[in-house]
Amino acid sequence: MITLALVAALFLLGVILQVADNMLRIEAKETGADKTGVNYSIFPNFGDMFSPKTPPFVGNAPYFHLKRGFDIPVEGVPHSEVEEAPRGNTFAIQPPNFIGMSPIPKMEVAVGDEVKAGDHLFFDKKRPAIHYVAPVSGEVISIDRGAKRSIARVDILADKEQKHRELPSFDEAEGSREDLVNFLLDTGAWTLIRQRPFDVVPEPTDQPKAIFVSTFDSAPLAPNLNLAVRGQEAAFQKGLDILNKLTEGTVHLGLDARGDEMPAAVYSEAQNVQLNWFNGPHPSGNVGVQIHHVDPINAGEKVWTLSVHDVLVIGRLFTEGRYNTSRVVALSGSEFKAPRYVRTYQGAKIGDLVKEELTDTKIRLISGDLLSGVQKNEEAFLDFYDDQVTSVEEGDHYDMFGWLVPSGIRPSVSRTYATNVIFSDTKIKVDTNTHGEKRAFVVTGQYEEVLPMDIYPQHLMKAIMANDFERMEGLGLYELTEEDLALCEFACTSKQPLQAILREGLEEMRLQG
Repeated sequence: MITLALVAALFLLGVILQVADNMLRIEAKETGADKTGVNYSIFPNFGDMFSPKTPPFVGNAPYFHLKRGFDIPVEGVPHSEVEEAPRGNTFAIQPPNFIGMSPIPKMEVAVGDEVKAGDHLFFDKKRPAIHYVAPVSGEVISIDRGAKRSIARVDILADKEQKHRELPSFDEAEGSREDLVNFLLDTGAWTLIRQRPFDVVPEPTDQPKAIFVSTFDSAPLAPNLNLAVRGQEAAFQKGLDILNKLTEGTVHLGLDARGDEMPAAVYSEAQNVQLNWFNGPHPSGNVGVQIHHVDPINAGEKVWTLSVHDVLVIGRLFTEGRYNTSRVVALSGSEFKAPRYVRTYQGAKIGDLVKEELTDTKIRLISGDLLSGVQKNEEAFLDFYDDQVTSVEEGDHYDMFGWLVPSGIRPSVSRTYATNVIFSDTKIKVDTNTHGEKRAFVVTGQYEEVLPMDIYPQHLMKAIMANDFERMEGLGLYELTEEDLALCEFACTSKQPLQAILREGLEEMRLQG
């Protein structure tokens, strides 16, 4: 009898504890407290007990340890020194870089015109208040046209000594938010801001619920953004101060907690912002992932995002009084003789950056990173928001019998290759070979393993392909851009072009209004 009573008492106690634990978890979820990474449970999380400890420099700021994702160890990481002498003779602004812009914007310059950095080049006929400006001073040498006479590119041959447009006056202390918006529109800095959903330049009349800046990039061979702010600390902080005037919400700064070393002091000691620390494999550095864990986007809400370089350009408007697009660009990848960082300006010609830097093998050049960048050639230009040129060997060869034949280390999330498990930290020389063709779109669960978001990517992709607007919205379309699904595309056994499918869905929803 005593034994039965003890068993019953223990059972009753277990039920009470379980009910209390469930109620605690529900309350944490409803208030959003579960997003902070704290274990709101009566019972210990055994996974957390054996996971790395929180870095001591995080302090009391929100800390997110993301377990899902995958780091691809690739050869060609650039060394940490920056070649400070600016590279590049020719620069360009490319209207197709701006989603939703009219294919034929209204030109404000002609071939042969002399321009200063910050001079107006063109504006969108749909939104004439938003001006797109010259990244450098020099001569307009070409206005290239694409299909149906669309404007593909405006090329500028840069002056050896840069000249800058004299900016209109703005009283930062007395000016209203409307005055600040008009100042940013006129100077061209408004185009540096991107809005989620859809990843577009925002409407001047819009106001975001929050602004997010990620201070690190976790993509393969991504640049070290600590180098971008070296010597530019005052401009970065000023840029953050200006962003605070554009929203009644919070400016969030995503910081890198993946290593034992603190990021640059200007990041960790930034004022008037909310610091959020992120640890975990790629895509922990993606601003979309950070938004999802800190303040997710719901239907009808708008969030703005900027890169570190964008914040610096806005800050320099006030610290230097000029539109200065100087930036550090990474030349990364195994096909560079010596991967390095160079200083240049926005929209630099790729051939100017890689001249005498490449090996003699057959190479693909990419503006951006390996997973979400755009294929280019040496006559092309860096895209507007990019700070990286990646080189990789062309994979235009056929693998007989594919994975059936034992091979060396291959970049893959699959554990089929024993070498990937044994030598998981070994840097791999990669090529562009996809090791297979497009196949049936089957449910594998691979996407969920590498995407640290509460989203079902495969179901979302199929909703997009079926043009099911209601399901697209319900499955989290508004939270994503191409870079967020790039790793899913890499892992995809079905070889589906997930980034292209996602953009189709985003455009359909954007056009629906």
